[in-house]
Amino acid sequence: MPEICLESRMREPEPLLDVLEEKGEITVFVEFAGFKKDSLKINVENHKLTLCAEALNRKYYKSLNLPKRVIPKTIRTTWKNGVLEIQLKKAIQEKTLGKVAG
Repeated sequence: MPEICLESRMREPEPLLDVLEEKGEITVFVEFAGFKKDSLKINVENHKLTLCAEALNRKYYKSLNLPKRVIPKTIRTTWKNGVLEIQLKKAIQEKTLGKVAG
């Protein structure tokens, strides 16, 4: 009976990802084991965070909706032992008035 190569059927697990919402900011932790810091690309727009990474034989792409709207210019990143930490300040939401003019 021929040997079945399970390696071709097995998929590498996606990097672990965690989103924490605190009072004034949102923090995202992503485990990028096997990727180099220089290969990471981060894009932020309103509620959406997009992450891309590339290694020799691997590519990773993830787009996720953040729990609140953020200010992209406030992004702070930290890279330690293959874990990327992204901190973003929440955008201030204006409250609408329910008053009728007149």
